[in-house]
This record gives sequence, C-alpha cells and structure tokens, in this order.
Amino acid sequence: MKRFWDNATAEPVGDRWQVLLDGKPMRLPGGAPLLLGQPGLADAIAAEWQAAGGKKGGEMSFADTPLTRLAGTAQERVAPNAEAVALELAKYAESDLLCYRAEDPAALVARQAAEWHPWLDWAAERYGAPLEVTAGVMHRPQPAAAVAALAAAVAAQTVSALAALGIIVPSTGSLVLGLAVAEGVLDAAGATVASQLDELFQAEQWGVEWESQERRERVASDIALAARYLSLSR
Repeated sequence: MKRFWDNATAEPVGDRWQVLLDGKPMRLPGGAPLLLGQPGLADAIAAEWQAAGGKKGGEMSFADTPLTRLAGTAQERVAPNAEAVALELAKYAESDLLCYRAEDPAALVARQAAEWHPWLDWAAERYGAPLEVTAGVMHRPQPAAAVAALAAAVAAQTVSALAALGIIVPSTGSLVLGLAVAEGVLDAAGATVASQLDELFQAEQWGVEWESQERRERVASDIALAARYLSLSR
C-alpha cells in the first residue's frame, strides 16, 4: 500500500502508549487503537512506521512492520483468549523436542545431551517440572505433575509473553526453550541453535541443503522478532 503519513510518533495515553500517524492513532483491523504497555515498544513500532515506504507516497508492505503485527496479535487475538492460548502452548510439554534423543551416531547423541539436558535441568529446578527423556521418535507420556507445573508456568505469563511464545514454541518445538527465552535466561540465537541441532549436525556431515538453510533462516528471524518483542514489552 502507499504510505499516507509524514510522521510516526509515540505518545502516552493514560497509563498506556499509542502510535500516531500524523497525529492520528494507529488502529488495528478490528477498529480499536493499538495500545502498548511500554514506551520502548511504542517507540520501536513508531520507528517501523517512520521507515516504512521511505516517505509519504512510497510503497510499503506490512512485512515492514513486524512488531506492529505481533503487538496487534497480542491485543486482538491473545488478550481476549489468554487462557485458551496458554492451554494450547502448554500441550507442547507433552512432546517437548528436548526429550526426544537420537540413538546414533554417538557424536549426535553426545551433542544433544550436552546442549539439551541443561535446559531440562533448568525446567526441573525452576518450575519443579522434571521431564523424562527417551530415544527415538515414539511418544513417551510425561509425568502428569511435570506437565501441570509447566502449564501453570505458561498460564502465569503476560499477554505479551503469550503472543511471543506463540511464535517461539511452535518454531522450536520446545516449551522449555520458549519459557527460557520468556524468562530472559536464553537468547533468540541460543534457542534457534538448540532447536535446529539435528539439522545443523546433518549439514556438517553431508553439506548444506539450501532449501533447508533458507527455512532455518526464516525460523531464526521469527524467533528473533518474538524475542525482541518480549524484551521491549518487559
């Protein structure tokens, strides 16, 4: 679409913040103004719109405003359904990527143990949620108490965190990694590398397959966006 504004600014409104386009509040598809809880996030979203399209009359795409899309998702989709969103995310505890290990080769088995098990230990200590590890891909039920503890941890997250977890958890296949990012003890790059460990190992052995590489880069970009949104929302 064509850029129809000259200036994008962030301004306080009550105890929230909003983004103004030439002095008029930015509105979401549902019609409500976008309201933000932190000035840093409002400034970052205003910066997206100030850069989009270059100048008035220029062509822009909503791909130019990723933080806006995520903030809009949080306000319009997550906030009214936070309990349901949390329940869906909590289901990942039942089949967390970190719990499913290779049987061979030995180098991959060792790398998974070294890079994944510390995060399972962290979840056990942080939430009282010890998850069990299995070899192969056959589903292994997890202890009900551990699943319930992780579900409670997800339910305690803010709306902004739930919106970000809605990207990070499906992208990594791991609720544990997602919660570690939400808690600020793991960064986006670390979560990406951990979740792509198997693929990166295979690429080391057999060379890079470019379609897979492009997909990994897209996933890395999504996780980085969600982590940035989390940081700005705190």
